[in-house]
Amino acid sequence: MVRDLSVNLSGLHLDNPVIPASGTFGFGWEFKDFYDINILGSFSFKGTTLEPRFGNDTPRIAECPEGMLNAVGLQNPGIEAVISQELPRLKTFFHKPVIANISGFSIEEYAKCCEMIDKEEQVGLIEVNVSCPNVRHGGMSFGTDPAMAAAVTKAVKAVTTKPVYIKLSPNVTDIVSIAKACEEAGADGISLINTLLGMRIDIRTGKPILANVMGGFSGPAIFPVALRMVYQVAHAVSVPVIGMGGVSTARDVLEMMMAGATAVQVGAANLRDPYACKEIIEQLPLEMERLGIEKLSDIIGGYKK
Repeated sequence: MVRDLSVNLSGLHLDNPVIPASGTFGFGWEFKDFYDINILGSFSFKGTTLEPRFGNDTPRIAECPEGMLNAVGLQNPGIEAVISQELPRLKTFFHKPVIANISGFSIEEYAKCCEMIDKEEQVGLIEVNVSCPNVRHGGMSFGTDPAMAAAVTKAVKAVTTKPVYIKLSPNVTDIVSIAKACEEAGADGISLINTLLGMRIDIRTGKPILANVMGGFSGPAIFPVALRMVYQVAHAVSVPVIGMGGVSTARDVLEMMMAGATAVQVGAANLRDPYACKEIIEQLPLEMERLGIEKLSDIIGGYKK
């Protein structure tokens, strides 16, 4: 029996729900020589800002048991270079719509970047990362306040035609209220979770390992937290949810979808093993067979055998 792995994100058809997460797959060319990345549902390219960014000082990566810390700081070539250089190069080897991950440090920046990327034919969906600090309001992350997250959503939706998914930070007390505020402001979907905030100390020096002191914690250790938040949000909103956070196996994908995710992003696992997504996609039909699942979309939000 042929198993149906396809899913639909706001009209965007994916052959399967597996999507490498932003920041872990570059602009695709870094992985294209490992395997044919067209087997992916799609991928979310490197977080892009209005201006080029070098990122934070080094060291900006630290290993942890069952995960890693990163404080890369949104290193990217800027929106104009992405449009003029990265997307044309991507078109030569990736033949599916890509997910554009956009970041900003003011509402105007978010809107400008999204308006520019919305015009690109290769982009099928825009993922807006609201974990950035609002430089005009004391540095508080846009994603920690429902009103600010809604304001970004509304501004972006006013200048775009493609589906907009808001990527939420888990570093909040009530993620559901933020997700609902984004939905009410017009978001077509929600992506979650971004990294948890963490740090490590070098006990030989007594100083933080990361030059930035703190960074984003990702990897298998955060999976239960991510799953809980995906479950909470998926059951509180009526728009699709893309789940992520510690996903590293086909079983993790099934669990995320049963929690309510329509599609699933794979992050840190790509940095540990460049074949991670390929192996997950290959294992999904086998896991579906074991569970008697014919159509993967049937399990979204619950186990329906």
